[in-house]
Amino acid sequence: MRVTFVGVGEAFDECLPNTSLFVAGMTGESRRTVLLDCGFTAAAAFFGCPSLSDADRRDGPDAVWLSHFHGDHYFGLPYLLARMQEQGRAQPLCIHGGEGVANRVWQVVELAYPNLRDRLDFEVVCLEARPDAPLVIAGFSARAAVTGHGALCLGLRLETQFGILYYGGDGAPTPACRELASGCALVVQEGYGMLPGMAGHGSVAEAVEMAEAAWANTLAVVHVRRELRRERGAEIARQLAAASIRALLPEPGEVFEA
Repeated sequence: MRVTFVGVGEAFDECLPNTSLFVAGMTGESRRTVLLDCGFTAAAAFFGCPSLSDADRRDGPDAVWLSHFHGDHYFGLPYLLARMQEQGRAQPLCIHGGEGVANRVWQVVELAYPNLRDRLDFEVVCLEARPDAPLVIAGFSARAAVTGHGALCLGLRLETQFGILYYGGDGAPTPACRELASGCALVVQEGYGMLPGMAGHGSVAEAVEMAEAAWANTLAVVHVRRELRRERGAEIARQLAAASIRALLPEPGEVFEA
């Protein structure tokens, strides 16, 4: 499993692209790829990410996962679809997300580029995910659980042949999220604040506690509030270094391999 941090920023960070991960892994004898979230600035970051191969940036992912329907997690879809159309994509694209995903996807595409949907030379299939129901995303087994966010947000456990990932989207981890994170090679969790108590958001402390309790191999903290990351980054680094597991504050383009 190879996970590229395309973006690691929160909604309005002017320096860091919105949090988005490109996951490549094996299912059987096939290499498959998933883009986890695609916000305002994430699509441009994807096509410009130097850690991705030319082929991956040209072909795009096999599937997209949308944790929830806030702009910094899915408003990059029109850019993604239009760019892949220009680059000659022919294979279908599956977009997975919560209830109403098809309406959300096509509404934002129509607002950005009217008639793009009719001009696409590849099929876009929107599939609803439900908490606790088994999922298959780009051939990978997966499960979802509701996080502690203001809007309905789904954390995701994605199982590749050589590694398991948990991606929390936004919000503090719930007991169901902690269960999904159990034994994962990589847990990617929001740390918008330093300490618990921010309505609708998780904290660095909660991310560390969750990953340690889950016996995860590695924790990556993303979506840190922009002022906090700039002004207290060294303090966050010390907090992560004190964890009983490997814990990091990744930069855009950083790669994790299991």
